[in-house]
Amino acid sequence: MMTYNIILVDDHKMFLDGLLNIFNKEDVYNILLTANSGKNVIKYIKTNPDQHIDIVISDISMPDIDGITLNDYIKKERSDIKTLIVSMHTDTGMIDALIKNNVDGYLSKNATQSELLQAVQTILSGEKYFSQSVREAYMENVFNKRKETSVMLTAREKDVLKLIAEEYTTQEIADKLFLSKHTIESYRKNLISKLNVKNLAGLTKYAIKLGLVE
Repeated sequence: MMTYNIILVDDHKMFLDGLLNIFNKEDVYNILLTANSGKNVIKYIKTNPDQHIDIVISDISMPDIDGITLNDYIKKERSDIKTLIVSMHTDTGMIDALIKNNVDGYLSKNATQSELLQAVQTILSGEKYFSQSVREAYMENVFNKRKETSVMLTAREKDVLKLIAEEYTTQEIADKLFLSKHTIESYRKNLISKLNVKNLAGLTKYAIKLGLVE
């Protein structure tokens, strides 16, 4: 039978002991290390370069080195190791940072034991796993941010932004909206300032984010 080497990281001993208990009951898992911070895991990886590690299961909020920094390190230095975050946090910024750095999964600490095992099995088979509650919270936050930005813009600003993203020239936008070229240039400058972007490419990205263009 194939066994998988696991590292568990959490600064709450009770939760860590709970994880240890779950995986010790499963014959396919071998616990290499339990740690209370990312610093200890990085030290272990550095001092055991030839040790095969299948997956690191980590919290986000920890002393010294947090789960986001730990994931970044693992993906840069040992990209063969899978990572699963188990956390109470459903902050969009945190999830974004992890996704950008190729985290393999994100599970809420409210998840059941069976979902935890399912997440690990899914990740070890080469797929990503994000629990339903994390996905819902993430999408709600993204939607609310989109809504807030959308509310900031007037209907006319949205019209101008949409046409800029569709690659119309300033004169063409002016003709379409029955406005002067000078007025459209003012709208463009205001949009760049309002949306805190540097150029037309930034405006186009924002238009896509707001769903004004595909």
